[in-house]
Amino acid sequence: MDQIDRTKWMYDIGRTSTDYLKWLEEFINIAETDQLNKGSSVIICPCKKCMNGKSFKDSTDIRNHLIINGFMRGYTCWSYHGESLTDHNPCSSDSNQLNEEDSYISDNDNFEAMFEDIEDNVDEKYHEKFEQLKFDSKKPLYNGCTKFSKLSAVIKLLNLKANNGWSDTSFTSLLELLHKMLPEDNELPVSTYYAKKLMCPMGLEIQRIHACLNDCILYRNENENLHECKVCGASRYKHGKPTDEDSDENGPPAKVLWYFPIIPRLKRLFANAKTAKVLRWHAEERKKDGKIRYVADSVQWRTIDNEFEDFGNEIRNIRLGLSSVGMNPFGDLSSGHSTPKQPGNNIDVYLASLIDDLKLLWDTGVQVYDSYKKEYFQLWAMLFCTINNFPVYSNLSGYTTKGKKACPVCEKNTHSIWLKNCRKPAFMGHRRELAVNHPYRSKKDLFDGTVEKSVLPPRSDGKTFFKMVKKLKVVLGKIGNGPPKGMWKKNPYFGNYRIGSICASEIV
Repeated sequence: MDQIDRTKWMYDIGRTSTDYLKWLEEFINIAETDQLNKGSSVIICPCKKCMNGKSFKDSTDIRNHLIINGFMRGYTCWSYHGESLTDHNPCSSDSNQLNEEDSYISDNDNFEAMFEDIEDNVDEKYHEKFEQLKFDSKKPLYNGCTKFSKLSAVIKLLNLKANNGWSDTSFTSLLELLHKMLPEDNELPVSTYYAKKLMCPMGLEIQRIHACLNDCILYRNENENLHECKVCGASRYKHGKPTDEDSDENGPPAKVLWYFPIIPRLKRLFANAKTAKVLRWHAEERKKDGKIRYVADSVQWRTIDNEFEDFGNEIRNIRLGLSSVGMNPFGDLSSGHSTPKQPGNNIDVYLASLIDDLKLLWDTGVQVYDSYKKEYFQLWAMLFCTINNFPVYSNLSGYTTKGKKACPVCEKNTHSIWLKNCRKPAFMGHRRELAVNHPYRSKKDLFDGTVEKSVLPPRSDGKTFFKMVKKLKVVLGKIGNGPPKGMWKKNPYFGNYRIGSICASEIV
């Protein structure tokens, strides 16, 4: 069976069908033969969950995984089970053993494809590192080695570390031992640090931004050169006031925000041709039958396309979802970090960098190279939705999600009852959203002992909402007279900046 046919039975037919089970046995036989040839006690599992990262002694476990989970995508050449990847030729099912040169050649082929994906997106400052990475992908691990390059050897060892949960200390000890066991001219790094530096010389940008100890400001833009907070007067550093106003050696900062900029990460998505093609799926390949199968089938998606035609006409434009479920920006709930507590409503301070990137992505866009279409285009993006648990919902929206009026949507019309014994409110008005003739409205015993006769009150649209909160004056940080009275404690940061002049509640 050639590679094209193999792709069909591995991914396109039912995993309980006769054909699938028949060809699955062919794979099991090849894997067992390879196990004997290698003298191994285990077989690597290529299912979607294990992805060649776990091994089992019994081939029955492999068979069960492949029936339940199916094969991992793209594994049509069984290189981990004795087949050759040389020159990307279709795999022969009777090949038994992966020879040493095949491994080196196939790794090099994969690296070349990767380098082609990112070459057009390498900044000038990273060009030298990029060339060094290409050089390491071709450099033998030691003179005369045909099985591993310097880069491929480190990648395989780091994969073992990750799959088996080795500590950095134990991995460093292993590297030191292997370095001594190999010929003296070997290129193997002797520590975890240098192994990771070799593999990731051009990591995506990380911004480390100093923050006020009391969450008042970030030391960026106009505040970049300040040594103390202009709002509360707290020192920027752990050890009090700086010894020298012009010195950069004033000790560690009191608090640091680690921001992962989204623009370089969006560019990296389009730098890979396969990923760039997937980013077009919602417009070119999804099933369109009038049912809501995907977020692109929603009313909100269509409303945006209709209201902002230029944005909607470019299918590569990005709609982002901000997920802040379980937000714990400093890890203080699970570690001994020195941060005293989470910022709460002052989380707005730490969103400033993200807001600036979102404004740029909407107002002017950024030029991005699409590796799938082999062209540059102007990419725009917008904040499509937010995903939060209820406590974080309060921090981001500025609405108090506690007490008898805890619903930010219903506000004063929130239906609640007070539980005397528990001394807390409960919310039982959900039947108002049902049709007036729905049978559940009259079923007292199943709910709170009453018949529901009220209807759902009208809800405020986005414009009414912004009028209600835009006049709230709040000073972030730990000074002043505290937040305003009432349920709304602040003007939501995303509402204040009006990303793209729209938000989810405003357009639907």
